Amino acid sequence: QVQLVESGGGLVQPGGSLRLSCATSGFTFEYYAIGWFRQAPGKEREGVSWIRNNDGHTYSADSVKGRFTISRDNAKNTVYLQMNSLKPEDTAVYYCARQRSALLTLLPSLYDYWGQGTQVTVSS
Repeated sequence: QVQLVESGGGLVQPGGSLRLSCATSGFTFEYYAIGWFRQAPGKEREGVSWIRNNDGHTYSADSVKGRFTISRDNAKNTVYLQMNSLKPEDTAVYYCARQRSALLTLLPSLYDYWGQGTQVTVSS
């Protein structure tokens, strides 16, 4: 049974930091890439960051480069998203998802299993 479970979201002030976790199970972690996505009310789901689990190669969207860092712990089958210098426009539900082909892409349609999301709210 494939499972992806996000955690670590919450309420944070602008300029603050959060670390999200994506705990996975039910598949061979190293065969996949994991992407982080986010969706705000009334907006399309957008890709944030991507990591290939076998070698740690990463990619991030321009909107978060320099502020967010994706990483993984293969022993724990877990992917992290360290979010710094948070802005109100980062407010969204954040999802992690898996990609079998490990293509360098953040297109949501290329991901087959998704977590239920964790809410990040950046507000004063």
